[in-house]
Amino acid sequence: MTNIVKYGLIGAGGIAQAYAQAFESSTTSKLVAVADVRPEAAQALAERLSATYYPSYQAMVSSEELDAVIICTPPITHLEIAGHCLENGINVLCEKPLSIDSESAKQMIAIAQKEGKLLTMASKFRYVEDVIKAKSLMASGILGEIILFENAFTARVDMSNRWNANPAISGGGVLIDNGTHSVDIMRYFLGPLSQVQVFEGKRVQTDAVEDTVRIFAKSETGVIGNVDLSWSINKDLDSYIRIYGTQGTISIGWKESKYKQTSSPDWIKFGNGYDKVQAFGSQLDNFARAIHGEEKLLITAADALASVQVVETAYAAMRNNQWTAVPAIPQLQAV
Repeated sequence: MTNIVKYGLIGAGGIAQAYAQAFESSTTSKLVAVADVRPEAAQALAERLSATYYPSYQAMVSSEELDAVIICTPPITHLEIAGHCLENGINVLCEKPLSIDSESAKQMIAIAQKEGKLLTMASKFRYVEDVIKAKSLMASGILGEIILFENAFTARVDMSNRWNANPAISGGGVLIDNGTHSVDIMRYFLGPLSQVQVFEGKRVQTDAVEDTVRIFAKSETGVIGNVDLSWSINKDLDSYIRIYGTQGTISIGWKESKYKQTSSPDWIKFGNGYDKVQAFGSQLDNFARAIHGEEKLLITAADALASVQVVETAYAAMRNNQWTAVPAIPQLQAV
């Protein structure tokens, strides 16, 4: 790719530091500006990458010639910020969740379509090399017919002073926060989900939002999935995804990924585990190449909307304590 994509980064919190690492080694993308309402945070991150810092995203957009922005702010702000950037001719890579509800997500997508710009949701696990290899292995048929999908994102994290646990800002608790990853991964492997049921565990850290949940889902093809999410326990598992078929099992792990067929007693290693810098770097590369028309977005606007709709349905299922149908994703116009 001859033209390096010039990015602005909006929000200089924890997730932005992972992007900084990816920019440091990227051959497709360059960070030229950082904006944050905390000028000292914007300045520190900008200086690390020889970029310019701004006290607001509006000031950054009006002052810089940007090809793209990455939005790393709380979900309640995504519609306003994405809309402003898209209407100023800038492509948008928005951190997950795309938005707090499907209506605002649809508004974001409508603006992108009107302006002819790309909009995608950042979901790092879709860019992990082991996850992509596992999808290829599954598609090859070595597992036979897929029966069960399991995922767990559990870790003890103190949420007392984090916006993620403030529903007015985040849209919910662990279900929308970690669960957006789970839903996107499950759809990647199984296709569209038709129904969900969610059970909430004991609230340990806060009365405001859920901090432990178990999700049950069924794909349109009849595969069952279950997901454990928690900020209050650590299941201490070697793998975060397991896929079971009639002829074998795939295990995608933090330090190693492997598969085993029922006809053999041996596990076969196919990956070296989760690499955060690789995942964020691949995400930047995919978006940069998509902007130049060199490859398709790995996560389309329809994928992003689907994740929002499934999470929204999951909250309804949790409140109503019953299996709940996931709405069909509307046909979206290609940009």
